[in-house]
Amino acid sequence: MFAVIKTGGKQYRVQENTILRVEKLEVEPGHKVTFNEVLMVTDKSGKVSLGAPTISGATVEGKVLDQMRDRKVIIFKKKRRHNYRRKKGHRQHLTVVQIEKISHKA
Repeated sequence: MFAVIKTGGKQYRVQENTILRVEKLEVEPGHKVTFNEVLMVTDKSGKVSLGAPTISGATVEGKVLDQMRDRKVIIFKKKRRHNYRRKKGHRQHLTVVQIEKISHKA
């Protein structure tokens, strides 16, 4: 059984007990989080339910494990022969979530 959820402008394929890193959610570590934007759900027999755009009554529940920052991404710009160089870095804030339950009312 798996589901496709949308959070932070991205879509994730999740199953129970999977750990994923999503864009930062304002939830403390150890607390529960519920994703209501479920785009697709499959049941144990393999039947697929698609939403238009989301499935009403379907939720995915998870537990926040950690708040962290991703690795640094370096942005470097250069124009040759013009003495133009700019170097900048960015570290994205992430939330580590363990998926606990996928529920769908068929």
